[in-house]
Amino acid sequence: MKRLIYWIYVVCLIVLASSCGSLRHTERAPMIGGLKGEEYQEKVISSLPHWNCVTGKVALNLNTGSSKNTKLSATLRMKKGEVIQLSVAPLLGIEVARLEISPERILAVDRLHKQYVEVSFEDLNRMANLNLSFNVLQSLFMNEIFLPGKETVEVSDLHRFRMTSEGNYALWKVKDTKKLAYSFRTTADKGWLENTSVALSGTPYALNWTYGEFCKLGAAYFPQHILAELMGSGKTYSLDMKLSRMSVGEDWETRTSLSSKYKKIELATLLKMWLEK
Repeated sequence: MKRLIYWIYVVCLIVLASSCGSLRHTERAPMIGGLKGEEYQEKVISSLPHWNCVTGKVALNLNTGSSKNTKLSATLRMKKGEVIQLSVAPLLGIEVARLEISPERILAVDRLHKQYVEVSFEDLNRMANLNLSFNVLQSLFMNEIFLPGKETVEVSDLHRFRMTSEGNYALWKVKDTKKLAYSFRTTADKGWLENTSVALSGTPYALNWTYGEFCKLGAAYFPQHILAELMGSGKTYSLDMKLSRMSVGEDWETRTSLSSKYKKIELATLLKMWLEK
């Protein structure tokens, strides 16, 4: 009788453990868009567009916390793995400023005053105590789901995300991050990425990128409206970008060279000039 009770006890434990495991599995894999969580994730990752180049005209509305916004006309050029260029040319197509981001550096050029700021990601991360990279910024501009330290997200990387269902959306959160927390919100039906958040853990600070007005670009869809917002500072800092005349053309220079007439200034000096306007 004792032996029989022992085996019944063992069987009950096995059944209970199996049930708990199934429950945990169900919690990890919510139904999204009529698919199980893993199937939905695989579908989204497998269908992610991969553009080599994206260019377009962009209407910029820059809010630096002051009472007056700055509106500019610019050209946005991006080449995968190489560079992001934002060329500001409000008058007769004459460039007055340029922001160039490459894997090696961030370059901001003030054509009017013949001055520039050049800082490497290594120096920037040391100053801000972060782990920002070209890959992260490129993905933000190119409307991509990303993982820190990886150039491309693959199906084999899905275990690094924690996903939950939020009505008509799926929320992806990158696991095991330290200083920065990354999350992505995709639509349940089409799998389009509509919001990315990069937050500084333990603080109210976050960089939110919201995407909308998707249009056909090549074989996939790209957002024509991108809003980048800095949260948690107590003031409103944002960059509103409305794109038009988009293409995938590659006929442009990917690196900026400056003459000896340009003077290098510190990043803090440039930021002070911008934020106090």
